[in-house]
Amino acid sequence: MSRLFYTEPAGGDWERALPIGNGRLGAMIYGEKTEERYQLNEETLWSGGPMNRINPDARENLPEIRRKIFEGRIPEAERLMKYALTGTPQSERAYQTLGELYLDLMDTVTEPADYERELDLSCALHRVRVKDGKTGITYYRESFASAEADVLVIRLTADCSGSVCVGAMAGRTCFYDSTWQEEDAVYFRGNTAEGGPSFCAGVMAVAEGADVRVTGEHVLVRGAEAVTILVGASTTFREKDPAAAVRERLRRAASIPYETLRAEHVAEYRRWFDACRLELSYDRAKDRMPTDERLKQEEPDNGLLQLYFDFGRYLLISSSRPGCLPANLQGIWNREMSPPWGSRYTININTEMNYWPAESLGLSDCHKPLFELLRRMAENGEKTAADMYGCRGFVAHHNTDIWGDTAPQDMYIPATYWVMGGAWLCTHVWEHYEYTGDREFLQEMYPVLKSAVLFFVDYLVEYEGCYVTCPSVSPENTYILPDGTKGCNGFGSAMDSEILRDLFGQFLQAAEILGETDKAFLEEAREIREKLPPIRIGSAGQILEWFREYGEAEPGHRHISHLYALHPSSQITPDGTPELAKAAGVTLERRLSNGGGHTGWSRAWIINMYARLWDGERAWKNLEALLKKSTLPNLLDCHPPFQIDGNFGAVAAMGEMLLQSGGGRTVALPALPARWPDGKICGICGRGGFRYDMEWRDGRLTELSAEALTDGAATVLCVEDKKYDLFLQRGQRFEWRRE
Repeated sequence: MSRLFYTEPAGGDWERALPIGNGRLGAMIYGEKTEERYQLNEETLWSGGPMNRINPDARENLPEIRRKIFEGRIPEAERLMKYALTGTPQSERAYQTLGELYLDLMDTVTEPADYERELDLSCALHRVRVKDGKTGITYYRESFASAEADVLVIRLTADCSGSVCVGAMAGRTCFYDSTWQEEDAVYFRGNTAEGGPSFCAGVMAVAEGADVRVTGEHVLVRGAEAVTILVGASTTFREKDPAAAVRERLRRAASIPYETLRAEHVAEYRRWFDACRLELSYDRAKDRMPTDERLKQEEPDNGLLQLYFDFGRYLLISSSRPGCLPANLQGIWNREMSPPWGSRYTININTEMNYWPAESLGLSDCHKPLFELLRRMAENGEKTAADMYGCRGFVAHHNTDIWGDTAPQDMYIPATYWVMGGAWLCTHVWEHYEYTGDREFLQEMYPVLKSAVLFFVDYLVEYEGCYVTCPSVSPENTYILPDGTKGCNGFGSAMDSEILRDLFGQFLQAAEILGETDKAFLEEAREIREKLPPIRIGSAGQILEWFREYGEAEPGHRHISHLYALHPSSQITPDGTPELAKAAGVTLERRLSNGGGHTGWSRAWIINMYARLWDGERAWKNLEALLKKSTLPNLLDCHPPFQIDGNFGAVAAMGEMLLQSGGGRTVALPALPARWPDGKICGICGRGGFRYDMEWRDGRLTELSAEALTDGAATVLCVEDKKYDLFLQRGQRFEWRRE
């Protein structure tokens, strides 16, 4: 059984609480002994409504900004950018907590004795067991977030008949307007500021062997055999009448026996969770160590790494389902009214990282919410492109929100005026197609790809024989000019050109697959792609970050944007571009030797990069550092503070260490570390439309099977020093065994 477990409650510490979620509703469970507390979230509860934040002075000042940049007058350009390009107002909407659910256990536990809490990842169930030392009665709480019933479910039982007592109350510390009662339920509702969603949440109790009554804002049960508490919530983002929708869900769930609710939840969840399974060899006695103690070991054991892998997939299943919003900076688990960075979608790395494991680790459908948001962004981004830059197509900057806002966020010189957010997200469209071969999806998203390309056809500037972005930043870094001037904005940063090489190339491939006939535009896009600045190597053997070789104000910066070409792209590979791969290795060592990797998500990206360099030992070393330095007791990633991207990036990297695909070839065990001598992975996926099962012993592959997920699945499979051309129809398999 794959589980997180602890012998002490969270003690009011959110960073020790444990998450449950169904993609739309989430809760952090504290697992207290004498009471209980659930911090609640509903995915669409954001701080306000859509806005037009486009600075009306942007377009007329763009030529002057560009002139100053090309003349090297960077401080002047950046000052004008603050005035003319910053959004009005500066900030998008923020994701907010729904509130908290409190369970008063009515002094049933006065002298806690034996205690344990756990999160069972194999069936997405949270459990608490606590024994009262005075009475000898053991009390049990079991909780889950049902996607089938679309409610949170909490079950209270005891090993002594008629011993269950509870008072349940839910609410927000502020910003709710009213409550009302029914015979077995309490509801509260309110509105967020500035035209944002109205919301409603409700708590209902179903008791066995006792009556339910409501007093004030509490639902009360005394002396029951068992109690099931149901929590529902909704907003006007999806429902015209959230109160009616919540009430109907709670009534429907209340009519279903608990055992049926539980069984349906487990069956639905396991269809996701069982799609991919990792097994590493380790000392099974370690499974008896509480998770927080296991995390403190001098060196993480393989069982902990296997648990971390399962936990990462659990988090994606729990925070990103079809029909829901995509996972934000904190998935769906946010305790603040005004959280760090608004708990938005930061699209200069963090949101993209959230979805790195989706395709490869058997959760392709979890990717779909990102594309729904991208469609909203593309519509809004056309106005942003036209009004700010006088360009066709759509553009998005480095942040977006529930409404798909595309104007610049904040007034932060190193990041705000970056125009590549929509372009990077568009590469995920192609990634989904490469894994699934879903032509209908590609046809549906083709206009979005074309719109993104169209913006850059208009936006790019020809300079020294290349097409470059201007203004351009390398998120969120600072360079130093030869005269000592520091700047962030310039032209033609390496990351911009690398993203555009992917975007334009993927668009051209999509056009060919779909039989698009706009030959003039396709030829123009092809010509521009060929004249994008190449990846360059600097005087120290490193990949250059900017168009020219500048000094670095922060050589250990957390962003390593200029290695986008190594990961997530495949423009740099050890077997295809060995000189560039060597330079990428130099770049990583320079970053790390100067203190890089000091945030959780940055370390996760580094693990992926070393995996792509086929350096399993350095990948493992950085995975170890992530667990030691950037992982909270509940295994959530710590930026600090908590951000979920590091969890997703790290489990994606574990997959990359075992299987890599791209550039028409798939490599088995490219970065297997010595500490994983024996193991098995089932259900890992590769580009070209394949699902793989692999087993290895003593560091060598012993068995591999590849199943085609689509007709015409094709790749070159690299197993040690042999290559196999695979071209299979859906359902066909290729089998390999060591002789």
